[in-house]
Amino acid sequence: MKLPGYYTSGEFARMAQVSVRTIRFYDKQNILKPSYVNESGARFYTDADLARLQQILLLKYLGFSLEDIRSLTIDDADSHMLLSSLKLQLKLIQDRIEQMQLVERAIQNTTATIERAHDIDWSQMLELIHLTNMEKSLKTQYQNSTNISARIHLHKLYSSNPLGWFPWIFKQCEFVPKMAVLELGCGNGALWTENLAALPDDIHILLSDISEGMLRDARRAIGSSDVRFSFRTFDCHSLPLPDESVDLVLANHVLFYCDRIPEVCAEVRRVLKRGGRFICSSYGSRHMREISRLVQEFDSRIILSAEKLYEKFGLENGEKILQPYFKRVEMRLYEDALIVDSPEPLIEYILSCHGNQNQYILDRYKEFRSFVGKKVKRCFRITKEAGIFICTKE
Repeated sequence: MKLPGYYTSGEFARMAQVSVRTIRFYDKQNILKPSYVNESGARFYTDADLARLQQILLLKYLGFSLEDIRSLTIDDADSHMLLSSLKLQLKLIQDRIEQMQLVERAIQNTTATIERAHDIDWSQMLELIHLTNMEKSLKTQYQNSTNISARIHLHKLYSSNPLGWFPWIFKQCEFVPKMAVLELGCGNGALWTENLAALPDDIHILLSDISEGMLRDARRAIGSSDVRFSFRTFDCHSLPLPDESVDLVLANHVLFYCDRIPEVCAEVRRVLKRGGRFICSSYGSRHMREISRLVQEFDSRIILSAEKLYEKFGLENGEKILQPYFKRVEMRLYEDALIVDSPEPLIEYILSCHGNQNQYILDRYKEFRSFVGKKVKRCFRITKEAGIFICTKE
């Protein structure tokens, strides 16, 4: 007997305009399981499964492997999760369009050169090879965008401090006209998109990131027409800037990802003008600790981060690391906590972590969602222990 709101495999395939064979293949690959299987083995699907299939087909169209798709999608129909997924898919499509436009121009230029000179410009051929290999970065870009968006979203929704993290950091910067600013590891540009109207008109801000994809996100969010901003891709261990050319350097949750923090500090000191400031953020050992306890209660094998980043550069040891390079180092704490009353943004955050959680959660997602739902039913409090160091060059 067919249940209300459920579709047979054939009906579901016709709705999605794919073959039944495709639906069965995704079932066997544990990418799209039916919502219900009756006693005789007949499989039934729902509208929620259709949303998941849309995501799967898009990622397949963009060239992702089945293993990639399995790790990038979860079996959930919540409107919040679906909306987040669609927004990130849109970013991915925009990235692909930009990349294909670059390839198109490169092919046109190479063709024109050969027709004009009857000779091959090997530098242009190398550029073409580089551009056609850019698609390999799409998976990383998609995951990075997902991770950053999930973290920002959780904090935006549930922070008890009415002044959010980015507005608070912006306030500490004390921007003035004519200032030259450099941000290291700008990510998606969230620090600026929330505060554009408060910036002086005659200020120059260079946003940098080691990821071209993240820099594209920032440029797209801020807008290429805003002449106050420029964008460059480079590694913060070696800054391509003249000595004493910058008034303010920002590094928001960046230093603990650097392989050689002393080199970064020395480079920052070199490019700062005398009296210039370096503002870098980090967190302490108690930061978000309730989330780790939560997932380990569900499955003790889960480790959200294989590396304790605060041990590399955190609130406890940051001053000692920075002092050899700067005359004055001041720490300021951001007073805050998260009071969470809905499971989806918290789950989204957990899945964005750099640990092994997906290995133990994705196959038991519905069970995990129910577990988290019970935990947040009476509000779930999460400790935040984050802040900044304000360093001044003599």
